[in-house]
Amino acid sequence: MAKEYTDSKPVKDIILEANEGADSIVRQMFESGGFVAKKLAVGVNILEKMNRDEGCVKFFSSPSAPVATGCRGIYRDLIKNQLVDVFITTSGMVDHDYARVWRDYYHGDFEMDDSELYKKGINREGNVLIPNECYGEILEDRIQPLLEKLYAEKTEYSTKELCWALGESLKDEDNKESSILYWAWKKQIPIYIPGPTDGAFGSQMWLFSQKKPDFKIDLFKDGHELNSIVMDAKTTGAFMIGGGISKHHTIWWNQFRGGLDYAVYITTAPEWDGSLSGARIKEAISWGKVKEKADHIDIEGDATTMLPLMISSLMERLGTSQK
Repeated sequence: MAKEYTDSKPVKDIILEANEGADSIVRQMFESGGFVAKKLAVGVNILEKMNRDEGCVKFFSSPSAPVATGCRGIYRDLIKNQLVDVFITTSGMVDHDYARVWRDYYHGDFEMDDSELYKKGINREGNVLIPNECYGEILEDRIQPLLEKLYAEKTEYSTKELCWALGESLKDEDNKESSILYWAWKKQIPIYIPGPTDGAFGSQMWLFSQKKPDFKIDLFKDGHELNSIVMDAKTTGAFMIGGGISKHHTIWWNQFRGGLDYAVYITTAPEWDGSLSGARIKEAISWGKVKEKADHIDIEGDATTMLPLMISSLMERLGTSQK
């Protein structure tokens, strides 16, 4: 029977050994042939191709939630080591990244009493606890004076300019190197937020506009820049975490150049719910957002468990410092 499938390879057992690096495990996951394990390994292969393709503009998209977890450090290192060229995200990413420069978030549990947490001024994001003073309060204290300073220079900013200004504002902070925004500014990696008025950062900008009505966000400037980026690219690839506006903005702009050449997507959403989060990459081919012959993979699972293994493996392959 096996002779009927001449291109097929036998499933191999994973053999764990002491002091084995992440890339060795991922390569064995590819050979193991097992379900999402192989998809994860294929995803790393595609990310490696993207990074070795010198003409490829590498997009990274994600909603905010992983930045409330330890995955913030992985996002930071992707930016710091220039493993991505464009980061498309949500306003909440700014909230979590900026606030955590000065305040800690804490371990919680999915089954905690949310009414009691509310009475104590503690917000729950999954199993992460975020006290009010570690979120809205610290953001107001820090962002309002910065907006005053920015307003004195000019009245309109793109979201990229605002993100870089936030990053630059951290340059004298002791904990600056923990920040995604700081490294994006330092390495000049553009961050675009297509829905900037959502979240605490968005609320702070709205609050500031009540005092300064001529303060404006120039989303069209972001669009002009994204248009130039995709049109000037030899090839493009995207590593997308979850769905929503950050994923859609990434694939939307790439349709104008005929679609992505590489695409890796991590999601927990089912395809049958009709959401963009559930939509697999092959659906984007029908819209021209991903090329028919693109290297692509959908990986079903929780990004917070997959990213440490995937990015550690990728960095080993590329010889990138993880310091």
